[in-house]
Amino acid sequence: MNGLKIFQYGCGKMSVYTMRYVIENGGEIVGAVDVNPNVIGKDIGEVIGKEKIGVVINDAKDSEKLLNELKPDCAIVTTMSLLSDLETALITCAKCGVNAITTCEEAFYPMNSNPNLTIKIDSLAKENNCTITGSGYQDAFWGNLVTTLVGASHNITKIKGSSSYNVEDYGIALAKAHGAGLTKEEFEKEIASVDEISDEERNNLIQSGKYQPSYMWNVNGWLCDKLGLTVISQTQKCVPQFNDYDIESSTLGMTVKAGMATGMSAVVTTKTKEGITLETECIGKVYNKDEFDRNEWTVYGEPDTTLVIEKPATVELTCATIVNRIPDVIKAESGFVPTSRMGELKYR
Repeated sequence: MNGLKIFQYGCGKMSVYTMRYVIENGGEIVGAVDVNPNVIGKDIGEVIGKEKIGVVINDAKDSEKLLNELKPDCAIVTTMSLLSDLETALITCAKCGVNAITTCEEAFYPMNSNPNLTIKIDSLAKENNCTITGSGYQDAFWGNLVTTLVGASHNITKIKGSSSYNVEDYGIALAKAHGAGLTKEEFEKEIASVDEISDEERNNLIQSGKYQPSYMWNVNGWLCDKLGLTVISQTQKCVPQFNDYDIESSTLGMTVKAGMATGMSAVVTTKTKEGITLETECIGKVYNKDEFDRNEWTVYGEPDTTLVIEKPATVELTCATIVNRIPDVIKAESGFVPTSRMGELKYR
């Protein structure tokens, strides 16, 4: 990271860590933008809890001008979870010829959920000789750890994964996207019904850029890409999660009463030409007092192997992964390149 010039796009909770990690690894934050009037005008030192650094957060509408003036080595984009929500940010980076890495979960492997926008970004990035990619917690814990286990197997028939996280840690947009605070009937109508569609209907949504994948939808695509597997079908089902007593949610600003959805489990099943099935789920909900983050993967075959990680510091791990990936992004071929094609994740 020594001497690298980094641009921070989005100065919310995740940026507190990404900016600090860049600085502590010898990089320099040369510019930062956001849409929140409460942080625009602040020095980034105030955001990361240090003394003033001399870099002020600008309005995101000035991103193109700033990127052209500052010419950073890479931009870190920490804003939203869907590729369509990042279109302006990523297109701007690609247009300016600036490498970019984002925490956007769909950007981990958007080829299987929003291919047309991915192609648009890819073409512009190639035209201007830069690389765009998505990374984060899943790069290590849902990606490289899993493919390493597979590499130690004689043969495999199935990969099964489950990961849980507390939606309280990620803000109201994510909590609502997981159906937290909805009644069972509201969840069925607003969340579950989205995936009660035919393969043709789903494909039409994907082609139109209107499909809303769960995080594991893109992870399964990434794993198949990394392992050289050919996808023949993929389905998704969202299941509400409940608790038997009331839970206070500071993020939602309400009491999630017993019988209301605390969040959801999204189960993605992928079948491949090679006969290997991937069955993965991510569980995002408002935790009760006994719950904590947990990551569990089992590779079935010869031999069966299970990996369990309890209480991972998901936010910090996400941000450290982003920063550690930056040299790979800079070295990668131009275009939209998933980290499945960048080699193993390394400590810098």
